[in-house]
Amino acid sequence: MLKKTYLAFLFRGLRISLYFLVTAIFSQNSPQSQNIFINQDVQQTIDLLDVKNPSLEFHSSFKPYLSSTLDHFSDTAVGFLHYPIKNFFLSKTINDNPNKRHKYAIQFLPLIDLQIGSDVLDSKFVTETFGGAHVKLNINNNFTFAATAIGGRVSYPGFTDTTIQTTALIPGLGRAFKNKDGSFSFSNLAGYISYSPNKTFNFQLGKDKHFIGDGYRSLLLSDFSNNNPYFGINANIWRIQYNVWYSWMQDFSQYDGSKKSLQNKFGTFHYLSFNALKEFNISFFENVVWQGTDTNRTRTFDVNYLNPIVFYRPQEYSVGSADNSMMGLNATGKLFGCLKLYAQAVADEFFLKEIRARKGWWANKQGWQFGGKYMNAFNIKGLTIQAEYNQVRPYTYTHGSVQQNYSNYGQALAHPLGANFKEYLGFVSYRANRWMLSFQGLSAIIGMDTMNSNLGQNIFVSYTTRPYEYGHKTTQGNKRSLMQSDIKFTYYILPQLNLRLELGYIQRSINDDMGYELQSPYIYFGIKTSVHNFSRDF
Repeated sequence: MLKKTYLAFLFRGLRISLYFLVTAIFSQNSPQSQNIFINQDVQQTIDLLDVKNPSLEFHSSFKPYLSSTLDHFSDTAVGFLHYPIKNFFLSKTINDNPNKRHKYAIQFLPLIDLQIGSDVLDSKFVTETFGGAHVKLNINNNFTFAATAIGGRVSYPGFTDTTIQTTALIPGLGRAFKNKDGSFSFSNLAGYISYSPNKTFNFQLGKDKHFIGDGYRSLLLSDFSNNNPYFGINANIWRIQYNVWYSWMQDFSQYDGSKKSLQNKFGTFHYLSFNALKEFNISFFENVVWQGTDTNRTRTFDVNYLNPIVFYRPQEYSVGSADNSMMGLNATGKLFGCLKLYAQAVADEFFLKEIRARKGWWANKQGWQFGGKYMNAFNIKGLTIQAEYNQVRPYTYTHGSVQQNYSNYGQALAHPLGANFKEYLGFVSYRANRWMLSFQGLSAIIGMDTMNSNLGQNIFVSYTTRPYEYGHKTTQGNKRSLMQSDIKFTYYILPQLNLRLELGYIQRSINDDMGYELQSPYIYFGIKTSVHNFSRDF
């Protein structure tokens, strides 16, 4: 009897799923207020559309993209099957009568990530078994409520597992709870409420991530750390897009396993993007991060930082503040309908006199990024080639008070390697119909701190412990060479749901000046619908 009931329930669920799937294929909507996932596969599709059909209204460097900024894109213009950007997935319009006052649409995307891998070095199998759901409710195309919940049990190859064992954190997913078999359990929740009264303004309240830049990495703000609560305003006027958002983050520097040991920290972020031409964009970034309550004082959100347009260096000085502020630039150029060039510069401190002196002053805390994407390379549809270089000087992103460093939830807000490094990245992918073959290569030189000296790599160490004032160079200290390659074959079973099979091989090697050397081969196979980035290359 129980078996029959179970089979009936299973059959009914299958029928409902197929019904929604058929509805998804034939339904289209034009929502104005929903966010597009921050995801490398989705980004590749948008880059192709952006380079082929540049627009003065679209700003490619601020993510997640708002759906209203993608109106001029067509999902059918790419040339291969992919996860839809504009159409609702599993969408059902409850009321599509134009004479009715309200129109509703509900979206549901099941999230699964089932993967098994072989850690050749440790001669063990590792698994990822987690899942969840992404749900959206859209009302009148200008109000959106979205929520994403995932959780499960995971184990990782040694090169990732070591980091998680040390920090008790899974990059991008939050706290890791260790199980008796050596695996980790986790849960993660994200979501937002979004309202667009018109095509000019959008207001959001949520818990999620942001990413700034056109590259694989970002030196300004990345999606490497955990979700954090925020309130944001997006304004699109003429050729300008302006974003301001206020964040509530958490510091793990005093974490001892109890919630009481977590310290509050806050941040305000401004990003002004200007499309000078359809093919050229320049953008300006600034932020300030400050600590909340600590053992010496009680402090909440500082009202001085609510001003949505002020530059924060003058504002800091005006209130006598020692909070941590940073500025940056992002530039993008599009050429020949197939090439995108991009660059970033970040200044955590900037004293022109000391830079000109060329004496390696410790507080010359800057970073640079240069990169390019060649799409439909050599006139081969679906072939994409990308190269990127990142360099960050010692002590960048650090602060005298560790609680005010540029991090959230024990993880970097910008580059996962921290500071004091040079990194080279290369990507090649070929995508046709339902399949993709891709290669990613990484080579980095990282100046690791020595046993007794803070040489500027670890952003979770106060810069007041630096050993000297001058003579600092990028990659100083114990030079660690990191090389990693990842070759992967992907087959999209249902591109509309991002349901895919993945088979890949990672080869990772590390060596340093102290004689440490490690080779880590890893083979993996999985079935997934996940739409978020999960980092293994750090």
